[in-house]
Amino acid sequence: MTLLVLGLALFFLLHLVPIFAREARSSVMSRIGALPYKGLFALASISSLYLVYKGWTLTDPVFLYETPGWAYHLTALLVLIGFVLFIASNAPTNIRRVIRHPQLTAILFWSAGHMLVNGDNRSLIMFGGFFIWSLITIWGSNRRDGEWEKPDKVGLVMDAVTVVIALAFYGGFAFWAHDWLIGVSPMPVT
Repeated sequence: MTLLVLGLALFFLLHLVPIFAREARSSVMSRIGALPYKGLFALASISSLYLVYKGWTLTDPVFLYETPGWAYHLTALLVLIGFVLFIASNAPTNIRRVIRHPQLTAILFWSAGHMLVNGDNRSLIMFGGFFIWSLITIWGSNRRDGEWEKPDKVGLVMDAVTVVIALAFYGGFAFWAHDWLIGVSPMPVT
């Protein structure tokens, strides 16, 4: 459990630096250069994710609550919404006119869905951590960036393309990659 918590803490703290420690970040970048800073940031991020992975695999799950049967369907919907928002965050869509931080909001949907269907201690720590981190990051980003200037309106075709791409990624991940990467099928056959 210690490695899991350490990995999550490192990941979250690293990703809060650009929001809450901009001056320190700028100071380090001016001393070592932007490219080395980005390289060290990427290396530290990958290391933190490795710690999360190792911590997850070494922690014996202790179940704290039982998942209701309907939760799997709701989780599938929440994660699908997360996929759409995640793809929309990097595309010119009208979704970005409605939701200021679609990528962070996607993480909220993803983590909430996973907490719903995973009633064990390590899941609550990991997905709960991502949920809280996303809320803090949204709040900090709004505070840092000031008033929201919404992007220009785009044609509905861009929204439709984004949804189709998200559905394709979601389908591939839900029906194949999740089981291959994580070892658990999110689409139980019952």
